[in-house]
Formats: sequence, C-alpha cells, structure tokens
Amino acid sequence: MILLIYLISLAGNLTILLLVCFDLQLHTPMYFFLSNLSVMDLSSSTTALHMIFVIFTIQNHIISTPACMAQLYIFSTLACNELSILAAMSIDRYVAICRPLHYHTVMSRKVCGLLASVSWGVGFIDIVPTLLFISTFTCYISREIDHYFCDVLPIRDITCSDTTLLDLYILICGNIYIFVPLFLTITSYVFIIECILRIRSSAGRRKAFYTCSSHIIVVVIFYTSIVLQYIGTVSGNNMGFNKIFSLLNTAFVPMMNPLIYSLKNKDVKSALQRKLKFRIEKH
Repeated sequence: MILLIYLISLAGNLTILLLVCFDLQLHTPMYFFLSNLSVMDLSSSTTALHMIFVIFTIQNHIISTPACMAQLYIFSTLACNELSILAAMSIDRYVAICRPLHYHTVMSRKVCGLLASVSWGVGFIDIVPTLLFISTFTCYISREIDHYFCDVLPIRDITCSDTTLLDLYILICGNIYIFVPLFLTITSYVFIIECILRIRSSAGRRKAFYTCSSHIIVVVIFYTSIVLQYIGTVSGNNMGFNKIFSLLNTAFVPMMNPLIYSLKNKDVKSALQRKLKFRIEKH
C-alpha cells in the first residue's frame, strides 16, 4: 500500500515538474512555486519512506549513525522548507487577487527567486542546532529507534543524556518556524477574502476564489497532518500514533498535492492535454 502511494506521488510530482519546465504557459510565479513544492514533496517522501522498502524487501533494519543523522537533517529541512514555500505561494495569491495590475511588477523573477531561496535556506539553517545537540548525546538506553525513519523525537526518547537544551530549542524555534509561515498564510488569506467579498459580480468572486482554492486545500491538508502529529506526540509516549501521523505527512500529503493541483487547476489540465495531444499527433 505504501509503495503504491509512493509511486502515485512520484508520478504526480514528476508530471507537475515536467509540465512546468516544458510548457511555456506555466512559466508563471504560481507554477514556479508549485514546482518547488513538488521537488520538496518528492525529496521528503523518498527520504522518509525508503527505509520501509529496505526493511520489507531485504529485511535490513540497520542504519549507520551518519546515515541516520543525514536522514534526520534532510527530512527535517524539507519539512521546514514546505512550510515556507506554502507561505510564499499564499503571498503570490494575495498579489494576484488583491493587486492584479501590479502582479508582474511585484512578482518579478528576482522576487520569486528571493522567496524561493529564503524558503529553501530557512530549513537548512534551522536544523543545524538540532543536529549539534543530538551529536552531544553520549548515552542511549537502546539501539533501536521505534520509528520507520530517523526523526528527532524518537532519537530523543532513547537517550539517557540531558535533553533540556534540545527540548527548549524545539519548543522555541520549532514554534517560530511553524507559526511564522502560518501567520503569513492566514494574513494573506484574510486580505484575499476581504478583496473577494468586495467584488460585485458573483462570477468574479467565483473566479477569484477558484484561483486560490487548490492552494487552500493543500495548506489545510498539510497543517492538519502537522497538528495530528503534534497531538499524537503530546498525548503521551504512544509512538504507534506518532508513526501513523508521520506516515500521513510523508506519504499521503505528497501524493495529494499533485492530485489536487491537477484535478482542480484548469491550466495544469490544459497543459497536460496539450502535451498528450502533441505526443499522439507526433506518433
């Protein structure tokens, strides 16, 4: 089942990437950010899920310490990056709906490149202190991580070293990196909704809402998975729930994102039809 979900996610995100790269009509800021989201989804699901396939195929439950730290760093970085890129996409939708006449001026290539660079850079910087804290752990009560990939909390749970600094960093910086993008996203949509309600024609309101409906659905699904994972974590040391919610975040969400954008978005569907029609006519 997990392999099927992963293959659907792989096919969907690769399709989005190829369409954005080769269809000139999709060379817009919105689809530039969407292609970044697809890269993050592909990378995070591959990073987290590959150990499940290794365990089931060759029954190898062993991972080296450097590989474990690398997996933790890459996955945590990409999770942070996704929050930032979703905030950048909400800013793009705000400019497109509330400032349409200035859209191409405000969302220039330079601005889009800057937003994407910040979105990628934030995660890489955020996780470095976490790795440094974990590298100071010298005592473990077990060599078995009760999870299907190396994550911060399962590793923290098996150490007998002092985790005060790590817990404090996760509490402060973790909340900052979650709630700042969430605040930007919510603020953008407050202004977007206010702007949509000022449109007099019902057709205009529907069109304006339609342009951001896919992004709203993706944001709701992504933050819901984070909230469920957080609830599973703070409700006690029940790693079973944590693994289920982590699986939701690493497998289900990356699969849903391209499906939502392909089914809800006319531009993506039109681009896919053009490419398929070109292939058929060529043959």
